[in-house]
Amino acid sequence: MSSKPLIQDPEPLESRLKEIPLEPGVYLMRDHSASILYIGKSRKLRTRVRSYFRYSQPLSPRIAMMVGRVTDIEFIVTDTEAEALALEANLIKQHQPYYNVLLKDDKKYPYVAITWSEDYPRIFITRKRRMGNKHDKYYGPYVDVKLLRNTLALVKQVFPIRQRPKPLFKDRPCLNYDLGRCPGVCQKLITPEQYRQTIQEIAMVFQGRTGELIEMLTANMEQAAESLNFELAARIRDQITGLKSLSTDQKVALPDDTVSRDAIALAADAKHACIQLFQIRAGHLVGRLGFFADVAPQGNGPIELGAILQRVLEEHYQTADAVEIPTEILVQHPLPDGEMLADYLSLRKGRNVTILTPQRQTKAELIEMVKRNANYELERTQRLVDRNTKAMEDLANILDLPDLPRRIEGYDISHIQGSNAVASQVVFHDGTSAKQHYRHYKIKNPNITVGHSDDFASLAEVIRRRFRKSQLEPEPADSISSTINNQHSTLRKDWPDLVMIDGGKGQLSAVVAVLQELNLQEEVPVVSLAKQYEELFLPGEPFPLATDPEQPGVQLLRRVRDEAHRFAVNFHRKQRTTQLHRSRLDEIPGLGFQRQKQLLAHFNSIDYIRNASVKQLAEVPGIGLRLSKEIYHYFHP
Repeated sequence: MSSKPLIQDPEPLESRLKEIPLEPGVYLMRDHSASILYIGKSRKLRTRVRSYFRYSQPLSPRIAMMVGRVTDIEFIVTDTEAEALALEANLIKQHQPYYNVLLKDDKKYPYVAITWSEDYPRIFITRKRRMGNKHDKYYGPYVDVKLLRNTLALVKQVFPIRQRPKPLFKDRPCLNYDLGRCPGVCQKLITPEQYRQTIQEIAMVFQGRTGELIEMLTANMEQAAESLNFELAARIRDQITGLKSLSTDQKVALPDDTVSRDAIALAADAKHACIQLFQIRAGHLVGRLGFFADVAPQGNGPIELGAILQRVLEEHYQTADAVEIPTEILVQHPLPDGEMLADYLSLRKGRNVTILTPQRQTKAELIEMVKRNANYELERTQRLVDRNTKAMEDLANILDLPDLPRRIEGYDISHIQGSNAVASQVVFHDGTSAKQHYRHYKIKNPNITVGHSDDFASLAEVIRRRFRKSQLEPEPADSISSTINNQHSTLRKDWPDLVMIDGGKGQLSAVVAVLQELNLQEEVPVVSLAKQYEELFLPGEPFPLATDPEQPGVQLLRRVRDEAHRFAVNFHRKQRTTQLHRSRLDEIPGLGFQRQKQLLAHFNSIDYIRNASVKQLAEVPGIGLRLSKEIYHYFHP
């Protein structure tokens, strides 16, 4: 691959452009190191790619900078424009190119999840959107968390669905069944097909199809009344009343309230963009979704606002069912590929979908309302960012750090007199917890047993395990030096700017000794925070730093310390509970670790296993009749 940018080499550029066909597909811009700079799509690949290199074509500063680095162009031809759009979205998620609009998944807003992959689907609120199973469905992210929780609570009152994540009794349903709030899922008193039908009706609420659901239930109620099934009719009537209360006082003033539409707008500053999407069905606001995107630094020029809106809409509708796609989408700014997106959505929905940029009258006022809400969210986020930045600046001053501690790692130990000793590692990015980077450790030191604890040795073990792969080696020689340096650079990508130890001088000394052993003391700043007086200790200093427990930097460390303590204690409790279960089952001859897991997964607790009959025990996979008798006789000697 040539290291010279194509824009500076007209002949290879023209030759490459002629190779690109006039067909729909996806193009990938690469630099001299083969890194992907940008991924795009087009109805006519050659025409779109050529437009980047026309001197008469005005480009934003950001895109112009990207074009100046392109040394190679790849393309993938697709049969249809819809395939190109879907392929582009998947490639962007996979490669995360620097010059593409990348939406932030900061788990700020929650989703509603429905696990269609299970026989009896669960419905719950989550901030983690796991797309591991293609059958599971996520709705959101929702901005108004309180309204979302109230909606789900009302849904559980209106529709008879499973109320508990685990059954309360093994051989009979709980009180919710007698009250008519649960159909007896734990005892399989309802078939999976019947239960999934109820969940499908609930899904219509989060699809914005409440009006359609009310019409369907009204017809069912009238049919039940005609059949003289007044009890069923009364139950459906109560469901309709509850559903109507969801949309009370949420009417949006539009002249044609029969049209389903989405309205999307954003507010942006120099670093971030906050996007709001209002879902309006039959004149009612049924959903308010929120998204965040990073905006390029000013040196690279701003991202086109229409490109941000396009990226949000593409990602949002890619996982939506056809019935969830509205017939009209109102956008604040024109989209770069709005016509292509409209054709794709029309194809999926099976009817015409229009994308409009309203300039006046009622629809423009609706876009202005959405923008105003986006601006409020951006201001709220900015206040949080400013607070965390001030805390990091204060902490850098206290500890005399060369840079802001953007990544802080906190460590704590948890045990009961040495038993089930574990450790936690929590991570804060820019003053906010980053739970996807949390880690926990089981202490392996053989000297730490019941009745013999050693927090110093435990912390030393954890720090050694955390940093041992990053131990500095002697200066490499000759041709392999750059390769090893690149490996070191990769290892240090997730290095902390500061390590915080929960404890005093003793714990700090144990950690410093390990860092010295690994030749990392100069590389990894470390501080300890003692609980009693919220005192900060630095390595080699006999006295704590003169700080105020309420100043921003110390408060940030306290949040890290408290989170590390919480995470360690929770993991310790889980280990202790597991061991208590195992200690009883370990005494049964022939019952190994895997069969213990199968038993506990089937019965959920030791109490259920104790009360089970030989026949019930034998139903567990891997537990035969002989072993089931052994288990039964152990609990019933």
